[in-house]
Amino acid sequence: MRVPSQSRSIPSTGMPCRVRGFTMVELMITLAVAAILTMIAVPSFSNMINANRLTTATNAMVGALNSARMEAIKRNGSVQFCSNVAATNTAGASDALGNACATNAGAVLALTGTTVTQVLAAPSALSIPSIQVRGTMAAIRYNGTGLGYAPGSTTPFGTGANGSTVVELCSTALSSNNDIQIDMATGSIITSSPPSTVTCP
Repeated sequence: MRVPSQSRSIPSTGMPCRVRGFTMVELMITLAVAAILTMIAVPSFSNMINANRLTTATNAMVGALNSARMEAIKRNGSVQFCSNVAATNTAGASDALGNACATNAGAVLALTGTTVTQVLAAPSALSIPSIQVRGTMAAIRYNGTGLGYAPGSTTPFGTGANGSTVVELCSTALSSNNDIQIDMATGSIITSSPPSTVTCP
């Protein structure tokens, strides 16, 4: 036998149901705190980006020097890491390898017979407006033994106690720790200095 269902009614309390959410005051306080935190974080984030750009440009230069050395050993011939100043690249008026460098800073060119071929293009990191070459970049010409020389020189580059500077890079976007120097000792050992603070051109 089916028992009829009984309907139960919920007694009304007479009070409206309250909807939970943010009040206007709470929302404005949250937005104000978020704005303050953003103002604190943005300069620090910008410095980190610009410091990374300087480090990337430095690593690209070190990579180009190492590539030039390895290519010279592989070819058993002359391979040059190019300077930013045309006169620094050449060992004389008829120097095909140096003349091909022109002002193509950081490019790597190889000489095979009388033909010059590009091994590496200039690092794209140098095209960032804030990254500057400070002074004159050295031209390094490697031979088949893997030793680097200034074009026309018979002494390996950087034979002093601390070696010699190949290139110094600085960032106009940083107010401190804006300069890194890449050095070479005995024609083969490449090192980079910790960042220092200089006046960047």
